[in-house]
Amino acid sequence: MTEVPQHAFDDAALVLQSALSGDSDAVVGTFDAVVDRSGVVGAWDVAWCLAATMVGQVPSGGAWTLDFPGIDDARYDKRWVARFVSAYMNGDVPTGEALFGAAIADGQLPDCLLALAGSTVATLRHRAA
Repeated sequence: MTEVPQHAFDDAALVLQSALSGDSDAVVGTFDAVVDRSGVVGAWDVAWCLAATMVGQVPSGGAWTLDFPGIDDARYDKRWVARFVSAYMNGDVPTGEALFGAAIADGQLPDCLLALAGSTVATLRHRAA
């Protein structure tokens, strides 16, 4: 889909470890450290890794559509996560970047990244059950 540096995978693992333990402050702290070190591009890379973890193996061929009843009524962060993961599924980097930019402009990126981490953990727990 897109080239992601190894340190982004390591940072994503730290985010997931914190999210799995329910430590939202540590999730935010990890993202803050990533932004301090690598800027918004670093946060994008970690978010892309989280989306990959949530989705797992993407079947080949075809476009994927978002199936989220009531999406327009969901909170900003939940709508963002659904749309960002959909962009990942479709290999649509420009849409993912546009979502990132909109969340930054709206002052919502920290909440969106926290929601992405929480959704990824929920998906992992669901698969394990």
